[in-house]
Amino acid sequence: MLSRNITIVDTTLRDGEQTAGVVFANKEKVRIARLLDEVGVHQIEAGIPVMGGDEKRAVKEIARLGLKASIMGWNRAVISDIQHSIDCGVDAVAISISTSDIHIEHKLQTTREWVLESMVKAVEYAKKEGLYISVNAEDASRSDMDFLVQFGTIAKEAGANRLRYCDTVGILEPFSTYERVKTLRERVGLDIEMHTHNDFGMATANALAGLNAGATHVGVTVIGLGERAGNAALEEVVMALKHIEGIDLGFKTEMFRQLAEYVSLASGRELPAWKAIVGSNMFAHESGIHADGAIKNPKTYEVFTPEEVGLERQIVIGKHSGTKALMVKFSEYGINLNEEEASQLLKKIRSSAVGLKRSLFDKELVYIYEDVFGRRVQ
Repeated sequence: MLSRNITIVDTTLRDGEQTAGVVFANKEKVRIARLLDEVGVHQIEAGIPVMGGDEKRAVKEIARLGLKASIMGWNRAVISDIQHSIDCGVDAVAISISTSDIHIEHKLQTTREWVLESMVKAVEYAKKEGLYISVNAEDASRSDMDFLVQFGTIAKEAGANRLRYCDTVGILEPFSTYERVKTLRERVGLDIEMHTHNDFGMATANALAGLNAGATHVGVTVIGLGERAGNAALEEVVMALKHIEGIDLGFKTEMFRQLAEYVSLASGRELPAWKAIVGSNMFAHESGIHADGAIKNPKTYEVFTPEEVGLERQIVIGKHSGTKALMVKFSEYGINLNEEEASQLLKKIRSSAVGLKRSLFDKELVYIYEDVFGRRVQ
């Protein structure tokens, strides 16, 4: 992957908002678009213009912001949908249609031939209007490969710029993802975007596997928002590319926590402490062995620095803490404990942590110190 460019396509404002129960206010959509652009996202899928009303107004406003990112509107393979996107002033369109037999037969209740014809008409119309075109193969991961190759080949001939490979129900795993995308890339020769869902917890892994197989684009959402279990998370993909694959996309990753907090607030969805990359526990150390290692050299238990994603390192004191962590913690209060004092104090702290079933707050640690040693902390 080192030898080619990778494009990040963020769909927080479209697929992210399709999370059950999530609705962004228009001002929130505009704010999120600005943040995504500032972070470094290459293309923003801003919404579904054919919905009209507030949705169309929001997409139109985002398109008029003059952002560096390309602005994409999502459409069915219907010419009137595309016209709504054109009305908004977007420079790119996603044209989506199902390619799996289960979708064609049961959802669309039509034929493969109809799917191809509808896609071609929509692509040709969008091409005539000078738009960048992503053709979305919905449920690609359950589609017959020969038909998918035919679909991609015809889309390319009609003028599509890329094919979005949608793992719509999240059934892929990285090994089969690699083989399928590699085959599709070799047989069609069109840019491929990975659009992976997280039903089995493998959205990010599958996105990376697709990129390793030759995909050029990857669809993401902030904190993994999306239908059901969500999508590949923006922050996970960007940081995995940087630190695992050795590809630095030049993103302002120090904004990731800020971006995650804002999207969490706007969506009304919790930002778990254990969330990969941006969760508050990412750099929180309680276990005695871990805390001791992190104090001596953070690289012993941290792959990257907390500042790189907008977080701070925390030494948490609780049941699993050791004397070294306790001594460092109390030095923050201007108290220099010796080994004997730390050991004495630790017994009381561990007992309190078990009783409370949690780690202890700073004030609680100070109170325990005062109780044990009878010294007032100023």
